[in-house]
Amino acid sequence: MTRQTLYIMFLVDPKEISVARLHGYILSSVAPRPIALASTISSDGQINLSPFSFFNAFGANPPILIFSPARRVRDNTTKHTLENIKETKEVVINVVSHSMVHQQSLASTEYEKGVNEFVKSGFTAIASEKVKPFRVKESPVQFECVVKQIIETGTEGGAGNLIICEIVLMHIDESILNDKQTIDQQKIDLVSRLGEDWYCRASGDSLFRVAKPMSGKGGIGFDQLPDEIKNSRLLTGNELGQLANIERIPDTEEIKKFIESEEYKKIISASPIKLTNKQDDIHIKAKLLLAKGQVDAAWKYLLADKMLQS
Repeated sequence: MTRQTLYIMFLVDPKEISVARLHGYILSSVAPRPIALASTISSDGQINLSPFSFFNAFGANPPILIFSPARRVRDNTTKHTLENIKETKEVVINVVSHSMVHQQSLASTEYEKGVNEFVKSGFTAIASEKVKPFRVKESPVQFECVVKQIIETGTEGGAGNLIICEIVLMHIDESILNDKQTIDQQKIDLVSRLGEDWYCRASGDSLFRVAKPMSGKGGIGFDQLPDEIKNSRLLTGNELGQLANIERIPDTEEIKKFIESEEYKKIISASPIKLTNKQDDIHIKAKLLLAKGQVDAAWKYLLADKMLQS
């Protein structure tokens, strides 16, 4: 039996709806997005601090970050961050952790030009070493950057301004490092933006790993899955993706050893799931193994019954 999905799609033509509504659909679907809390200073010394979620990293040699202060949809004006950067060609990009998320939200308020958002949001301004804009002390990672290029994607409200920045110095809070001197993703406790008022916290149970094949050969792919597995009515596409991400299918000797193991005996002795047939029971138990990240055991269990019947 093949799996079938009925798709009912709501279509959005960007040219047939308002920019504000289109903007909302994009923000809600291209998410979660990292946040760049950008610190700038004007040529006459006025300090500005504002968060932007059109932001990411785009290379390590040279180390490049890009963020985009879009033109305001309502009146097509530009933001003070963009104006300052055009004058000074420097910026500090501070990452946002959960412990500072409400303060960064306050910094997003559109105050009048000349108002210091460090003061309004309660952040501590500390001097940078290679650029003029100040760093945010509360941020666990701060990037001092010089601006290499500004690309205007349009001239109407909602158009982006891609600010291409080269990192000239990073500051990393030692408290977020692990024993290997790399950043611990739980300790950094980052937050990201979604649509409307929604945020996402990247820590705790929301973090998970997806192993990559280490040999460089890549996963076997869906096309190499046995038909009885690929066409399962119980295994989801995500679960089939886990199975297809291995570098090779367990061989006969490996499966024989598995059948003789205590692990296999424990799995088959578990209470059967009362479904319509034995294969369903095998697949539901494989789902439980995959949910625990035990991909090798799931493979061997799925193949064991076929070997025993042959």
